[in-house]
Amino acid sequence: MSIEQLETIAQAMVAPGKGILAIDESSKTIAKRFKAVNIECTEENRRDYRQMLLTTPRLGEHIAGAILYDETLRQSASNGRRFVDIMRSADVLPGIKVDMGTTALAGFPGELVTQGLDGLRERLKEYVSLGATFCKWRAVITIAEDSPSSACIEANTHALARYAALCQEAGLVPMVEPEVLMDGDHDIDVCYDVTEATLRSLFGALYEQNVLLEGTILKASMVLPGKGCAEQASVEEVADATLRCLRASVPAALPGIVFLSGGQSDEEATAHLDAMNKMGQQAWPLSFSYGRALQQAAQKKWAENPAANVDAAQKILAKRARLNGLASLGEYEPGMED
Repeated sequence: MSIEQLETIAQAMVAPGKGILAIDESSKTIAKRFKAVNIECTEENRRDYRQMLLTTPRLGEHIAGAILYDETLRQSASNGRRFVDIMRSADVLPGIKVDMGTTALAGFPGELVTQGLDGLRERLKEYVSLGATFCKWRAVITIAEDSPSSACIEANTHALARYAALCQEAGLVPMVEPEVLMDGDHDIDVCYDVTEATLRSLFGALYEQNVLLEGTILKASMVLPGKGCAEQASVEEVADATLRCLRASVPAALPGIVFLSGGQSDEEATAHLDAMNKMGQQAWPLSFSYGRALQQAAQKKWAENPAANVDAAQKILAKRARLNGLASLGEYEPGMED
């Protein structure tokens, strides 16, 4: 794939008023979420649930792409039509999570590094043949008394850069996700410092690995105090801190930034995104790549009666996608929740 094609896909992923639906939960993770709503985690139920999401009428109006799990990329709907083909007909780009999860970082107790580079070149070739157009790799950065260490940040950002280079070699747009977790009692200033250090390390590594920034998307965490912090920040404080951090660390060449929700409520994630976009035009479009903050309410409704509640659950998903699409334009208002 040419440089121009990579750039075109990346720009389409952050088209005005659109974001990314993250439905790339591993079988282990979705089993926990199904258990919470009393659904058995069978392959058929996982298929039916993701079919409900991906067949939502007019999904492509506010969803530019969806990140899938390996199982989902290979699956077909109950009518035999491949999910990838359903997505394309709805103008939704198929993406794929390619990392293999986290493991302990040797020598640094409590810190993690993401694995999955071994054999990635071959896996990417297969994913291209299955219809994927972009990929995602998540790194996890934990804030604690003595962490993150510079070694942890560098190990994870180097892996992100190697992954991104391999993606572009295969003709896939890489989404790089260095998530700074909300866990802990740290304040917003500590989160700012860790997020800035992580992003500076990431873009240095991407430069060293000859990654084309114009064909890359950043999936960023917002600058937030830890969930255990006694002093929580207002919507405006989060928006301001996040924008200042991004302006200090992210090159303008990047075609766009999408945010993860990272444990925020549906309304919080939407309000924070909207507040940032109300603060004026930035060097890059700011949009969303939410998982639970898009799915959670729809999943609960679907789980009440999977056979009968498909339409109702799809309407809930469509509404959350629309509200986040408006937030990506700075046009959301809390009253729209009603």
